[in-house]
Amino acid sequence: MNDAKEEIRARLPVEDVISQYIELKRAGRTLKGRSPWGVDKTPSFMVSPEKGIWHDFSANKGGDIFTFVMEVEGITFKEALEKLAAQAGVDISRYSGGDARLAKRKARAREALELATKYYQYCLSKSRKVAEYVFYKRNLNRGTVKEFRIGYSPKEGKACKKFLLSRGFSESELKDAGLLNRFGGDMFRGRMMVPFIDTTGNVIGYTARVLDKSEPKYLNTQDTLLFNKSRFIFGLAQAKDAIRKSGFVVIVEGNMDVISSHQAGVKEAVATSGTAMTEQHLKALSRLTDDIRLAYDGDEAGVKATERAIMMAGDLGINLTVISDYQGAKDPDELIQRGAEFWCKAVEERKPAVEWLLDKYEEKVDLRTGFGKREYSDIALRLLGYVKDKVERAHYEELVAERLDVSREDLHEKADDLKKKLLAKPKRRLKDVKTNATSDKVAGLEDNLLAIMIYGGVDTPLELEMPEDETKLDELELVFDNLYKKYTKAELEREVKDLCAALKKETTKSEIEVLKSELEADDLKPEREKEILKKIYELQKSKK
Repeated sequence: MNDAKEEIRARLPVEDVISQYIELKRAGRTLKGRSPWGVDKTPSFMVSPEKGIWHDFSANKGGDIFTFVMEVEGITFKEALEKLAAQAGVDISRYSGGDARLAKRKARAREALELATKYYQYCLSKSRKVAEYVFYKRNLNRGTVKEFRIGYSPKEGKACKKFLLSRGFSESELKDAGLLNRFGGDMFRGRMMVPFIDTTGNVIGYTARVLDKSEPKYLNTQDTLLFNKSRFIFGLAQAKDAIRKSGFVVIVEGNMDVISSHQAGVKEAVATSGTAMTEQHLKALSRLTDDIRLAYDGDEAGVKATERAIMMAGDLGINLTVISDYQGAKDPDELIQRGAEFWCKAVEERKPAVEWLLDKYEEKVDLRTGFGKREYSDIALRLLGYVKDKVERAHYEELVAERLDVSREDLHEKADDLKKKLLAKPKRRLKDVKTNATSDKVAGLEDNLLAIMIYGGVDTPLELEMPEDETKLDELELVFDNLYKKYTKAELEREVKDLCAALKKETTKSEIEVLKSELEADDLKPEREKEILKKIYELQKSKK
């Protein structure tokens, strides 16, 4: 694919790609703008048209057009390649070798879904009964229907199939697109059709709702060549610009909640379509923002979903909150029908997710009894184990201790007892202890040191891996030119000393976090636990 990347780079100037997202202004040989991640107070985003690279000094990110689109859109390299290839007019199937046949199948599936979507939109426009349902019963306006490309699938068993076959598609291509059922007829019949649109703007599947009370109420596209439910986020294509601008995202439970929210003015709403939230969903959203607001129901399923989200969010540095004031409505859609202003207010008046869960747990037990306090403390301590930040965890420990009328020390003793009981249980195999603890801050410090070493001619006492990638070297030159070009030799040497000290501190902190995560493993042997605790002590001592 390197040849394809080079052709795309040659056709798409870096400034043209980036200026689609942020405003750039000339600053000598480079261009300057505000960070698209909203973390700078003054312009700190630099672009070098000459080298075809960019660097965000406030967010410690950088690279070429591919890395930029991956970061700003929250998509994979493959998706960024396809998006930029489409902009550049490059047929990447020519470069895919053995994957050319698969690439062609995917392309035909996309074409079939695009034409099917237009067909469904046409069918909606021709049916007065369906239009009344969409515009009056669902209270959707024409702008919303157009934005989400909503349509209608006829009741006839093979209407869409016949239409697409007449346009040159084969039955196998329609199967690839997920448009046929196991009997060879239309997968969707007599339903309001809402396309699944990926972040590159392509239709990859559908969620389809019945117009009456028949079952199933919703029918979603199953996993296909194009659609994967564990990765897809409904509404992200329409929400990504608003998320970048406002700095937060709202995760609702249903697709109709997303659509109603956008119409009500909260365009940051998305949903994990037809599946529970996965780590892939959270990682994709965390590339756009670290402020994630959950709009889940307060029932048992909502409580479990929130707890799972807290577990996954612990290592991603995400600020997780819960929107819960529905004023008696069962979901955001119903609340919006009462008045869009109620939903807008609820989105702003969210509650920290841990605090919300602690409140929910408290409702289930009687804290006037010893048994109730024991049960509540068991659940609360398990939850607080997911909170990685020490200051935040201390805050919630105070909250729990106050509710139980005990001290934080009592909670710590109980936590130790629970840990001992866990270690005494039959051991399970250690699974995937996370060892990659390199933070963005560490990466930024290393980049600055490398920039000084390569372009400032000052050696560092630390052993750093010399990059061989030309794009990375160009990026480091951009870092040096913007930060250190006017430094004297003595100033560069002092800066290296300060950077090395900061890097050692951050690396030690990361090593401690990795060791602490290993302590939580189910099959940790007592002798290994002693080794880890000793190592943590030594590292903490070296920091002082």
